[in-house]
Amino acid sequence: MKERLEALRVEALQELQQVDGPQQLNDLRVKYLGKKGALTEILRGMGSLSAEERPVIGQVGNEVRAAIEEVIETKQAAFQQAETENRLRAETIDVTLPGKKQSAGAVHPLNKVAQEIEDVFIGLGYTIAEGPEVESDYYNFEALNLPKDHPARDMQDSFYVTDDILMRTHTSPVQVRTMKAMNGKPVKVICPGKVYRRDDDDATHSFQFNQIEGLVIGPNIRMSDLKGTLLQFVQLMFGKQAQIRLRPSFFPFTEPSAEVDVTCVQCGGHGCRMCKQTGWLEILGCGMVHPRVLEMGGYDPNEVSGFAFGMGVERIALLKYGIDDIRHFYTNDLRFLSQFVRM
Repeated sequence: MKERLEALRVEALQELQQVDGPQQLNDLRVKYLGKKGALTEILRGMGSLSAEERPVIGQVGNEVRAAIEEVIETKQAAFQQAETENRLRAETIDVTLPGKKQSAGAVHPLNKVAQEIEDVFIGLGYTIAEGPEVESDYYNFEALNLPKDHPARDMQDSFYVTDDILMRTHTSPVQVRTMKAMNGKPVKVICPGKVYRRDDDDATHSFQFNQIEGLVIGPNIRMSDLKGTLLQFVQLMFGKQAQIRLRPSFFPFTEPSAEVDVTCVQCGGHGCRMCKQTGWLEILGCGMVHPRVLEMGGYDPNEVSGFAFGMGVERIALLKYGIDDIRHFYTNDLRFLSQFVRM
């Protein structure tokens, strides 16, 4: 039996030396050391041995088992080490390569311009008032001296929900709501927000755009106050060299009314293609609040007066950045929008 054990050791060690993978190593472990393995099969014959032989054969059997297990453990550790190294090589991160740059976003140019306009007027002592985009006919038209069937409505009639509910066509309804809420007290607000018109989309018009209107009401408010406010505004937006001029116009809710032009931002007033050689660019509309509008807002036109103005944020942005098509603001073209990351 001792010879059989020694022969088994030689055979097992030779086979183990030729192992080339974990699966083959496990198969040999089962073959030689398993419950039905070769070593177990030999040691089952120890019952036929004498009492003197059993300890000797038992010791030899343990030595054979220990020799085989030692080789198996060494091989298994080598295979695990190789597997770990292969995995590390496959998952290696080259820290010397530059990282993937995350492109930083930026405030949309329309939001940026709107914030700049708001900052200017907040610095002049104005507060911000907001109101609903879905508005009643009364606040959108009638309270602004635009009764039903008034011809001036034709320019603004837009998206109606019912006969008396529509998407607001300007932020002037917020002015009316503010006047009613103030109960005859002085007012100095700007009203930013989205508005909707039945305009065709082209380079300078859109059915939806952003507007900021202003309203000041109090004793002895004059047209000169309006002009001085707007002059200060354009100089803060376009530079100290900017000048304005007022041209007579008509708005149902102001009297007198005016269109405001600013010196061309491209040629400085000398005349160019952008301003059609006039040196001026139209920027907004304004006027003194109509007495009828004051009355409907809860004010006595004999005691107070006021002025109002309104501008399109897109229009200001077009002039400020020299953009030639309003649709660039809405198409989400990163080639266009990425230019404003640096600003």
